[in-house]
Amino acid sequence: MFSKFKGIYKEYPGSFRILVLATFIDRLGSFLLYPFFALYITARFNVGMIQVGFLFTILSLGSIFGSAMGGALADRFGRRLLILFGLVVSGIGSIFMGIINELYAFYILAAILGVLGDFGGPARQAMVVDLLGKDKQAEGFGILRVAVNLSAVIGPILGGIIAAQSYLFLFIADAVSSIITAIIVFKVIPETKPEKKDDSPEVSVIKTLIGYKDVLKDLQYVAFLSVSAITVLVYMQLNSTLSVFLRDVYGFAPWKFGFLLATNAIMVVVMQFWITRKVSKYAPMKVMAVGTLLYMVGFGMYGFVSSEFLFFIAMIILTIGEMIEMPIGQAVAAHFAPEDKRGRYMAVFGFHWAIPNLFGILLAGIVIATVGPNWVWYFAGILSLIAAVGFWFLNNVTKKRFVKIKEDAEQGLKIDLTS
Repeated sequence: MFSKFKGIYKEYPGSFRILVLATFIDRLGSFLLYPFFALYITARFNVGMIQVGFLFTILSLGSIFGSAMGGALADRFGRRLLILFGLVVSGIGSIFMGIINELYAFYILAAILGVLGDFGGPARQAMVVDLLGKDKQAEGFGILRVAVNLSAVIGPILGGIIAAQSYLFLFIADAVSSIITAIIVFKVIPETKPEKKDDSPEVSVIKTLIGYKDVLKDLQYVAFLSVSAITVLVYMQLNSTLSVFLRDVYGFAPWKFGFLLATNAIMVVVMQFWITRKVSKYAPMKVMAVGTLLYMVGFGMYGFVSSEFLFFIAMIILTIGEMIEMPIGQAVAAHFAPEDKRGRYMAVFGFHWAIPNLFGILLAGIVIATVGPNWVWYFAGILSLIAAVGFWFLNNVTKKRFVKIKEDAEQGLKIDLTS
């Protein structure tokens, strides 16, 4: 199986393969730290999930502004510079996060990092679209997810062990991984921004930013992102609320939680590419509806079960849903985007992650404090069902547009957008 994957992987451009490697290294540092971020905040500053929710709100608000600027600047000045800037800022910021002793100072730093650290996110996604044809984009995003989750296999396990000794080392490791990634991008990966047509005028930064109004006028795209944001509101609890919930309600140790997340990552590494190939022949909105129904079952289970064995079963179910839903969603977003607006479209695609982070974890903290911890997972199941219905409805709304995309795409498009 891995030899087959390796052979297919070699079919992709060298720059894309280097980007995958760089992403693996960068995310390895992230997965050492961020699965334990909520645990760190609650333990370091002796606060609850409501304060953690405020922190994520600040990070996400900054991320929205940072992504908007980054997407526009990526369309104006290119992808590579923005990626490098975001990596360096993130690396330096991680060090400061590990040494700050005051919660309010931590909030201020989070606001700064939220803006500057996310400059490179839309550029990285746009670079994937630049490098791959429409027939390779779904599989390409699938490969990228395999790389991310391979880092997630190692990161949470190692991070759980390190966290038991010192959280500071987690922040240092995250910084080192960002800097190493920046060096790789600087030395190896070329600029991928499509060349401007000779007869087209140069667009100013202000006009590039104003160009976001064209993205927001794309009502089908906005509707797609709105439904997707509901799934993000559910999924984001995996790397934030779940660790604190299992620790406080069931005494689930951090190192065990590391293995729980590693289960998710191992499944993606082993199965993601195969699943993407199998489901990409079907209508993407229907595929995403099915994946979201599995979210409903997996996340909802945490509100009903109490044994460690069933915690892992729930993780397996929601991970299958994740492998079905996420790569197809990224490919659909890429298909919506005109060539000259890819950075901005992918930036707005990033908003469907950032906006739920504005209030999702804070809301979970309020639910835990007022209604009860199990209700987080009851609501997760209900929201997943709503999102599944939304994706099914969008299948009919977007069908004509996807027919046009299929006609314009090169022969051999692997996602059948009209089935």
